[in-house]
Amino acid sequence: MTQSDGVLDRVTIVLHRPRISENIGAAARAACNMGISHLSVVDPQDLDLPRALKMATHSAAHLIHEMHVYSDLATALQSQQYVVGTTARTGGQRKELKTPQETAGDVISICRRNRVALLFGPEDRGLTNTQLQCCHALVTIPTAGFSSLNLAQAVMIVCYELLVASGRPPDRFVPRLANRYELDQMYDHLRRVLLRISFLQPENPEIGMQHIRRFFSRVGLRARDVKVIRGLCRQIDWYTTRREEIQRSRG
Repeated sequence: MTQSDGVLDRVTIVLHRPRISENIGAAARAACNMGISHLSVVDPQDLDLPRALKMATHSAAHLIHEMHVYSDLATALQSQQYVVGTTARTGGQRKELKTPQETAGDVISICRRNRVALLFGPEDRGLTNTQLQCCHALVTIPTAGFSSLNLAQAVMIVCYELLVASGRPPDRFVPRLANRYELDQMYDHLRRVLLRISFLQPENPEIGMQHIRRFFSRVGLRARDVKVIRGLCRQIDWYTTRREEIQRSRG
């Protein structure tokens, strides 16, 4: 199996708060086996490089030496244009889940022009609902009864499906998308404006924002789309401020 035009070079494995250094090394080895050479870790709970390197083995040692270490998830994802979150739990807010095989074709189409992050949570509890809000899509690995997988096993399965999909023609054309930083700034702006005009309930605005995030994730916003939406927000801000000034002047 050969990669198509180095498309997997635009994929990064992101491990959020991994607890065991050996798991970081094993995940690096799994990623390397499947042709992925970028690894980031966020707020690792126990980062011991010699132990990680031992599990990575010589073939994947470069991933450990070159990996990026971040203190927070927002910073780790800010340059990424598409984020796929992994979860073993289903139901509630974790809707529209796909298998790794179902997700792989979409991801390969997207990462031909965009940087894609595969986000994995801590070994003991996975990603929280708040952290999954950073994701454009969610993937779950079907299991028979016992849903918990070793971190490196999960990385291997998802990356294997990407490697297989990378050898096929793209399913569709996906343009260059806005990155996570641009989207987060837009969502913060939208939240403030929608609260100001009472579109969101002030007691729990995140319920409404979840629907908005899901809608825009399905659409796939470009950077210029984000600028248009923020321009609308600024105009709403201006209008509401002007209206408040007029009301105050009338006493």
